[in-house]
Amino acid sequence: METQDQLNYKRIASAIDYIKGNFKGQPSLDEIAEHVHLSPFHFQRLFTEWAGTSPKKFLQYISVAHAKRMLMENRSTLFETAYETGLSGTSRLHDLFVNIEGMTPAEYKHGGKNLSVNYSFAESPFGNLIVASTAKGICYMAFEDNEVQALENLILRFPNAFFVRKLDLIQQNALFIFQNDWTKIAEIKLHLKGTDFQLKVWEALMKIPMGQVSTYGTIAKQVEHPNASRAVGTAIGSNPVAFLIPCHRVIQSTGLFGGYMWGNTRKTAIIGWESARTSHLLP
Repeated sequence: METQDQLNYKRIASAIDYIKGNFKGQPSLDEIAEHVHLSPFHFQRLFTEWAGTSPKKFLQYISVAHAKRMLMENRSTLFETAYETGLSGTSRLHDLFVNIEGMTPAEYKHGGKNLSVNYSFAESPFGNLIVASTAKGICYMAFEDNEVQALENLILRFPNAFFVRKLDLIQQNALFIFQNDWTKIAEIKLHLKGTDFQLKVWEALMKIPMGQVSTYGTIAKQVEHPNASRAVGTAIGSNPVAFLIPCHRVIQSTGLFGGYMWGNTRKTAIIGWESARTSHLLP
């Protein structure tokens, strides 16, 4: 049985798909509402509750023109200056409180042997997800409606680990982010299995402020491999922690959003949702 939140997200996702597919025609509120089988009044209210802005404004946030503007803004040193001078306590820069701790070579080599992994399932504004943690931090987070498939995917990453279905404090602190509660961000650590290059790329992703986007080429330069855009794309595509490591904030240099491991519609939804919540902070 679907919860109301699950049903609402499906309606929002369907509306986003319709908006993207009919963007050039600038669909009206009535047209979008009809597509998701709601009255214009109820659709406007539902969409505003979920996205924090009107469908019309959201349409602007997911347009190529807006994405290009965000890319231009991200070329300035404003973000780096704010970070270096200790101004990273705002919600816009919250990701930098998330720290990465790579697994030891032995843990990496043996697929999590002797590693105890707690996991649980939760709801988010973008659908159901599975979140898993070790004693050191979050090791996996993924959007997945099917709990059986979600667990199988987790086990594939750590085939020799010991798994317990348990919601622990580490997971709870991470999940607060979906409630716009950044107070626990400083307590979040990630315990990741990856190569040195992957860890560098994932760390670079966490320096993209909420409500902003970057490109594969920019990330390649930041990890000091300016000609490795393709390798960067592969590392981004292997990101094991959805949302906390914000691979959704990397788009094509043309302004097109591009692919996403957990679905292009979800990526569009997240980018628009974050833009809506940080629009008052943008220059």
